[in-house]
Amino acid sequence: MDLESVTDELYQLLPQDFTAARNERAARARTAGDRELAAQIKELRRPTLSAWASNLLVRQQPEKVQPLISLGEGLRQAHQQLDGGQLRDLGRQQHALVGALAREARTLAEAAGQSVGEAAQHEIEDTLHAVLADPRAAEEWAAGRLARPLSAPVGFAGAVQTTVPPRETPATPPGRSAKPEKRTQPRTQTRSRAEERELRKQIDRARKAAETAEAAEEKASALEAEQREAESERDRADSARDQAEERVSELARELKAAQQQQKDARAKARTARDTAKAAEQAAKSARREASAAREAAERSAAQTPE
Repeated sequence: MDLESVTDELYQLLPQDFTAARNERAARARTAGDRELAAQIKELRRPTLSAWASNLLVRQQPEKVQPLISLGEGLRQAHQQLDGGQLRDLGRQQHALVGALAREARTLAEAAGQSVGEAAQHEIEDTLHAVLADPRAAEEWAAGRLARPLSAPVGFAGAVQTTVPPRETPATPPGRSAKPEKRTQPRTQTRSRAEERELRKQIDRARKAAETAEAAEEKASALEAEQREAESERDRADSARDQAEERVSELARELKAAQQQQKDARAKARTARDTAKAAEQAAKSARREASAAREAAERSAAQTPE
């Protein structure tokens, strides 16, 4: 067992199965004597629903990974070169591909029995935008081991629109006065950034809530593990008690049998003593009779004339 294989295994599981499986792998490593590996496994974080759905997309649809990464490379290059035409073309591809992949991730998650709400859907889209914006984020996403959704740099999602050089304004026909251009873009951009900031605040709150929920679940899992250990200890104690009680019963039966044997032996000993006493008395009587007979014979012999 090594960290790479355990990590890969854990991030394929459903979110609700992650914590228990992680704790079990850590305990197994600790039992095997590898405390460092156990600590590394214990540090692995349960993925949020959106992160898990993003991982699921990468793992079940690996052919969708490279097109998004390649599109991100093209977008970043066009952004650096201020290539308006390419940005517009790639921006349309970005919108279509991000939407399609986010919907695909949601479909895969729901097929696995996990309902994806609007907030999680937005986080999946944020992750995909981050992949387009940052090659490090793209590498992290492609590994399929996200624990948290990724975030694109502020403003990148709108970079395709805000960095495109403005088209040349047609010359004003003769005889017509040029009307001042309406400055709607700054207000739209300001409003978009305000909405983006608010959305990020909501995402941050959701993440904090998810972290709190994860901490609570980890605590509950730890308590459940302690409960299981206590129950195992109770079962071992019950087993030891049952064995002791069985041994006591066995010894009681042996004692009863020994007491019966002792009683029988005492009875036999009494009978033997009685028999021996009777034999002794019979022997004494026989000796007396023999002595008397000998004496009688001697007297008779003495009285007989020669």
